Amino acid sequence: MGGDFAPRAAVDGALAAARAYGYEIVLVGREDAVRTELARHDLGALHVEIQHASDVIGMNELAPAAAIRRSRDNSISRGMALVREGSVEAFVTVGHTGAALAGAMFRLGRAQGVRRPALATPFPTLRGPCVLVDIGANTEVRAEDLLQFALMGASYAESVLGIAAPRVGLVTNGEERGKGSNSVKEALPLLEASHLNFIGNIEGRDIPLGNTDVAVMDGFTGNVLIKFAEGAGALVGQLLREAAGGDAVAALGGILMRRSLQRMRQRMDYRAYGGAVLLGVRGVVIIGHGRSDAEGVKTAVGVAARAVGANLVRTIALGISRIEAEQPEMAS
Repeated sequence: MGGDFAPRAAVDGALAAARAYGYEIVLVGREDAVRTELARHDLGALHVEIQHASDVIGMNELAPAAAIRRSRDNSISRGMALVREGSVEAFVTVGHTGAALAGAMFRLGRAQGVRRPALATPFPTLRGPCVLVDIGANTEVRAEDLLQFALMGASYAESVLGIAAPRVGLVTNGEERGKGSNSVKEALPLLEASHLNFIGNIEGRDIPLGNTDVAVMDGFTGNVLIKFAEGAGALVGQLLREAAGGDAVAALGGILMRRSLQRMRQRMDYRAYGGAVLLGVRGVVIIGHGRSDAEGVKTAVGVAARAVGANLVRTIALGISRIEAEQPEMAS
């Protein structure tokens, strides 16, 4: 029921994933609205189930945690409950991010040993995707949180994206030791003492250049970075369109470069990555972009399935246990 194009985009994307990959789909939301969208499709042999939820957390909700608490039958909480019960293996939403975070915490809870769950998303770079973690779940963090973010981000990069021994960088305002906030400075020796492939402090420019596979930061920094990147991408696209239409020669050049520009847009398109994964909770939760169309939803479902297939939740739990063994003070 969430997203700018709900419920059509969610239904269309989920069915596209079911057709392409053979997944069994459970659609959670207001049954009459869901059935109206399903009536547009020939379901054939697709396995589709509806779980009715009478309430919806709006995209403009200013107090999502409070809304989750007071609403007894909203679609996000109902979906999370299905994961907790084992009725489904993953939950995908393109709805309110804050409500999804709150629903996961209330219904699923943190994985064993995890201090704070974090949002992570792949980001396109010159050398392939880089996992950004955290991008908005935690605006204030401790050094121990950053260490766990690094472990969870590396687990995602390796098990789901297939990046062997992912390079982990700590985002700060300079590569030199002593740079950054107190939590960043205190996290540096913890990361150096871990088993992770830690490459040290990195700056913002290192991310698009592909100098790291996992970029670790607090959620405030990560959210600003990801939103800035969205705006910068839109700016570059608009400037290219204006340049191509400047005169006849430029227009001809734009036509000749059309295929190359299309490939560039595909590399930068958020729909190609399926959204953010909530790391550190007792279940697989994918939170897609609110503007996701059917293709974006289909990709998000695919990401969820890969996370399930890679046993991401267990991989993170084992990694946290290893960190605690390496650094016993972390377990306290």
